[in-house]
Amino acid sequence: MYKLLIRRILFWFDPEKVHYFTFSLIRILSKIPGVSLIFKSLYKVKDRRLETEVFGLKFKNPVGLAAGFDKDAKLYKELSNFGFGFIEIGTLTPKGQEGNPKKRLFRLKEDSAIINRMGFNNGGVLEVVERLKKNTGVLIGGNIGKNKLTSNEDATLDYEICFDALFDYVDYFAVNVSSPNTPNLRALQDKEPLTQLLQTLQNKNLAKPKQKPILLKIAPDLTDDQLLDIIDIVKQTEIAGVIATNTTISREGLQSQNKTEMGGLSGKPLTSRSTEVIRFLSVKSNKAFPIIGVGGIHSADDAIEKLEAGASLVQLYTGFIYEGPALVKAINQKILSRM
Repeated sequence: MYKLLIRRILFWFDPEKVHYFTFSLIRILSKIPGVSLIFKSLYKVKDRRLETEVFGLKFKNPVGLAAGFDKDAKLYKELSNFGFGFIEIGTLTPKGQEGNPKKRLFRLKEDSAIINRMGFNNGGVLEVVERLKKNTGVLIGGNIGKNKLTSNEDATLDYEICFDALFDYVDYFAVNVSSPNTPNLRALQDKEPLTQLLQTLQNKNLAKPKQKPILLKIAPDLTDDQLLDIIDIVKQTEIAGVIATNTTISREGLQSQNKTEMGGLSGKPLTSRSTEVIRFLSVKSNKAFPIIGVGGIHSADDAIEKLEAGASLVQLYTGFIYEGPALVKAINQKILSRM
């Protein structure tokens, strides 16, 4: 139904406008008595065997929604009805910002991919906190970043502000230094500034009566040496784990007309590389920390490959857009079939 009809209609229109339209539609439909129950019956897979404990948190199932879809935590309750085990919001910054000029979101239909250069558009962390205060049971990850106008020298303070504001309202943190759409942000992935940033956040974390897992979200474009640095940094700072991977700046093998657009590429072209990064981190670290696998998951088999490569959990974004909510159910059913 989704791929045969709904997606075809939605893909006639501008992708960013469709995103907001779809948000509004899901919100309106979910207010109709009984509709949320219908969504749950169609897409949720309830089975205790799917429950998994990772970095001290119990997930109802290992399939999550990646950051970027519900940046401002406006729809996390409704989206959880599509069968996700957890929802990651953000990327959030201390101050609200418009992001990059439009047009900034592009479909690559021939490649089952998306290019975005959104630029951390969000309403600011304090606005989101007010929405999260109403949460009643959805496991939430808070993806945090820096404002565009904040220099890299002052970036740590931006992350601290977001960390402090969200601490009581999210279950884990994702530190985003890997988006290609904020100028010079990826320079924070270098060993020295990244170690300093993560250690500062971890020190704040350890000062709390009860700690929250801190994860690092990395780019798929890192070299093997840089990935080895990531392993060292995770061990040194003792953060909880890694999210692998964010979008790529590579355009290798693309067929679509929009392939030359600037921004981060997500979707099927990222499938193999993100799995390679997961496997590298898992093997070279001797499975020293959990990994959330994300990037190019468009089928249940794609998700299984990432889990077999060393991921403890997986996240969807572009695959959710192209394949629809049935993908969440298919992955969970596939996991059960292999038990």
